[in-house]
Amino acid sequence: MSTQSRLPVFFIPHGGGPWPFMHGPEGILPPGDPWKELEVYLKGFDNALGRRPKAVLVISAHWEKVDRLTVSTAAHPGMYFDYYGFPPHTFELDYPAPGAPDVAEHVRDVLASAGIETATDSERGFDHGVFIPFMMMYPQADVPIVMMSLDPDLSAETHFRIGEALQALRDEDILIVASGLSYHNMRMFYRQDEAHAAAATRFDDWLKDALSIQAPAERAARLATWTQNPDALECHVPDHDHLVPVFVAAGAAGEDTGKQVFQGNFRGKPYSAYRFG
Repeated sequence: MSTQSRLPVFFIPHGGGPWPFMHGPEGILPPGDPWKELEVYLKGFDNALGRRPKAVLVISAHWEKVDRLTVSTAAHPGMYFDYYGFPPHTFELDYPAPGAPDVAEHVRDVLASAGIETATDSERGFDHGVFIPFMMMYPQADVPIVMMSLDPDLSAETHFRIGEALQALRDEDILIVASGLSYHNMRMFYRQDEAHAAAATRFDDWLKDALSIQAPAERAARLATWTQNPDALECHVPDHDHLVPVFVAAGAAGEDTGKQVFQGNFRGKPYSAYRFG
């Protein structure tokens, strides 16, 4: 496969809970809803990409409670409703996209060749870091999906290395999508606070600059310093699991720079999507 046919890599925001369906099961938000702009971005994803991949490998921030890096091998993943306190109809959503056990095993082989061992899970269903955005992106559920967990150490260095190992999949018509949120402070999400919003804006700018670095080693080194950034620490409370998927995307990017293809704003706090390649 030629270099020109290499697929890009994405880091996408999956929003909060079952956000597209809070006004009803049809998944259409009214104008003025704080997530409306994310709905528009995700619904335009397929056309913007311009081609259908053979399969999608999704790294979800909501698969973090594992003993080791894990790959889903289910042929027909079900639904895993890992949220609570929402309207009853949001627990009746269905996204019947197929899995791809053969692709899952290939992903494991690719990682193993880089010295990264994985476990398998044949029973896990789609968590909302997967089914919520993909119901917008591919509403016909006609693209096979393989899920991959985070590594339990949650470090930038480990996940960048995982991404580097996965880079070759881009030449095999496998789309890599990292699903998280560049801003995820659950204590401040719904609050209006100018100082906090300013910190969130500074971190969004910092992340944009870091992901735009072309040299992979330099990009990795910059991202590894995120814990030294007080704005970053303020944007990810109490945990940073929603930031971790971006490190995988940044590693899989190779020399492709990250371009901010979407920036939303939730009550003064920016959050972004990136495309590499």
